[in-house]
Amino acid sequence: MNFFRTKPAGVIAPEDALPGRKVTLQITANHFVNGTSMKAPFPAQMETIIFGMGCFWGAERLFWQVPGVYTTAAGYSGGTTPNPTYAETCTSRTGHTEAVLVVFDPEEVELDTLFKVFWENHDPTQYMGQGNDIGTQYRTAIYGTTESQVEEARASLAKYQELLSSTGFGEITTEIAGAGEFYYAEEEHQQYLAKNPWGYCNHGFCQVAYD
Repeated sequence: MNFFRTKPAGVIAPEDALPGRKVTLQITANHFVNGTSMKAPFPAQMETIIFGMGCFWGAERLFWQVPGVYTTAAGYSGGTTPNPTYAETCTSRTGHTEAVLVVFDPEEVELDTLFKVFWENHDPTQYMGQGNDIGTQYRTAIYGTTESQVEEARASLAKYQELLSSTGFGEITTEIAGAGEFYYAEEEHQQYLAKNPWGYCNHGFCQVAYD
């Protein structure tokens, strides 16, 4: 899906991206924390959306704790290279950002609740990085799987920008677009902070409350 697609300057051009591979990286489908499947098919009522907010380890943990979220997965999205590895993505030469796939039940959790988690727990005004993690692979992004999600994401950005501006913060740089392919990250990155409780995480309340 490419509706409303825009990319911030700095993402590698598709013709310059690493070639990747045809073979999909193999992982187990079992979510380490809640036991649900990280791979489709999901229950019929579920919706999916993809968030990029820096290192996917801490970002994924934020979302798997939200009531109404069925499952989450760490991966790579928004780029060109097919089936990229972690090492390749870290070069900024795949076009992808580290991302979290969030599968949720809209009857149990509103999309706006997920936006609140997203906006409040990273710095959406930082360009091509998050904290000391610098590079296009750490850029802030929301990739909707429906046109309605993209429109709601843009509305939430406008709402949060007003709040930031009113308190002296800068312009949001978040990329908002229709979701392309989501490539699952390697097994060791899935639910990383549940497997490694003292692992690296730079996420937490960042600037201004969303509501």
